Amino acid sequence: MATLDSFDKRQLRSVLGTFTTGVTIVTTRSPDGKAHGVTANSFSSVSLEPPLVLWCQALTSKSHGAFNESEHFVVNILADDQIHVSNQFAKSHDDKFTGIDHYDGLGGAPVISGSAAHLECVKVAAYPAGDHVVFMGRVERVGHSSRRPLAFGGGRYMSTYAHDLGPVSTQIGWDKPASIQDVKLVAAEMPAICAAVGQHTLCLSVWGNHGPTVVNWERSDHPISENLRMGLVYGVTISAAGRAFAAFLPPEVTRSFIDEDLRLFRGPEEDEARQRANFEADVAAARARGLARVVDPVLAMRLHKIPTNAFAAPIFDARGVMVMTLAIISQVDRLAPDWDGAAPQALLATCRDLSRRLGCVEPGATTDPSPAALR
Repeated sequence: MATLDSFDKRQLRSVLGTFTTGVTIVTTRSPDGKAHGVTANSFSSVSLEPPLVLWCQALTSKSHGAFNESEHFVVNILADDQIHVSNQFAKSHDDKFTGIDHYDGLGGAPVISGSAAHLECVKVAAYPAGDHVVFMGRVERVGHSSRRPLAFGGGRYMSTYAHDLGPVSTQIGWDKPASIQDVKLVAAEMPAICAAVGQHTLCLSVWGNHGPTVVNWERSDHPISENLRMGLVYGVTISAAGRAFAAFLPPEVTRSFIDEDLRLFRGPEEDEARQRANFEADVAAARARGLARVVDPVLAMRLHKIPTNAFAAPIFDARGVMVMTLAIISQVDRLAPDWDGAAPQALLATCRDLSRRLGCVEPGATTDPSPAALR
């Protein structure tokens, strides 16, 4: 480890970023009645007796005047499915509370619903500290849930896990797998999504060491099968999930799987070049539209033994990396093959929203799956 006698702001910020913290939204209500909130990770406990905490705010913050004048503030400790809340309050705009469920706490300071915990405080002191001010508060009321807290370090969001889980192998197909918590978050939403898209069977898949691997199903009121198996590995070329991965993962990740699939499913009289060209056209269409589909009855019979149509959309994490795909599958008389149908478009919108909740800033803004785009 190199020691620097002199350093610039960038180097200092990089060093400080190695200290992983929780993520909070500190809120208050100014004397004129307006609610204010900022994302902050410079929060710390000070004393248990009396119960004191502190947090720091830049003097240049637009809400500094409000926090300086108000007598109360609430420290909302975010849960790990609230990345979108953190991102919303980190931006500078007039009403940060739009779309955020909250209620009034002590002194009218907003308490954000769904947080891992919160502390309602009376401000007892403010200390100048360079380009920041340190606010100290006496804790008057607290709230605590069983939700896992969100973490931040090295310039990115993280999930917290107990250290005694032991070593975890990352050799599962490629080096950017979905996190357990991200999978849990999406799986928990699947019953509501099933209803919202019109009662079509849902299939959640990740990229495993054998390709697209099912990690969760949601049966609809019109199931496609009585035997929906966890751990099922789909073919890359013959499934909507596989085509979504082919469209949005780097080519070097999927290439060998695609080559083997095309060889395995090539008909006796089928031209190899034409087969590959047709598949590449399907992948290009998926990349352009933001979701993949399989509306070929022959392929459907191979997968589900009944004629079905299927659409699959990618889900991206905070790194902007595709980590999952969510598919809708239904009988052909219940799910039309149209790209712009209500169900596939609802699926696409839902997956973009899920990506935002996982921390992806602009899901669907780029469809470049190359390694350079993922750095």
